[in-house]
Amino acid sequence: MALKKSRAVSAKGILEYRLRGARGLPLGSSLVCADNSGAKKLSVIQVVRYGGRLRRIPSANVGSLVSVSVKDGPPDLKGQIFFAIVIRQKFPFRRKEGIRISFEDNAAVLVTREGDLKGTEIRGPVAREAADMWPKLAAMASIII
Repeated sequence: MALKKSRAVSAKGILEYRLRGARGLPLGSSLVCADNSGAKKLSVIQVVRYGGRLRRIPSANVGSLVSVSVKDGPPDLKGQIFFAIVIRQKFPFRRKEGIRISFEDNAAVLVTREGDLKGTEIRGPVAREAADMWPKLAAMASIII
């Protein structure tokens, strides 16, 4: 059996691949809603712009745009589907400097498709990776780690 040759990848492509981050939130993961939109608990039902392999379960990491279902909250929000940005994850991920970061909980904030936040404040810290990808999120965050 012959070995398969890999394609040539530019230095930028390799760097982006290495800095992608650990995807610690597969479909079905429960998240805490960290904004004041009214929802309390969320469940991941889809990862937006996920290009994966056949039969691999899609998973998200910090900064990912996901589609979520509201599991706990007011009756008018319960069961509805929204978009959310993941701002914290329990599963440790590695930064470029070599340190590993993990948070106490998995958390997300509800947003529109364009990235506008539904709430007016964010509770708790926000990962720097999420703040770099979403400028409107960074402007609303009180603590960026």
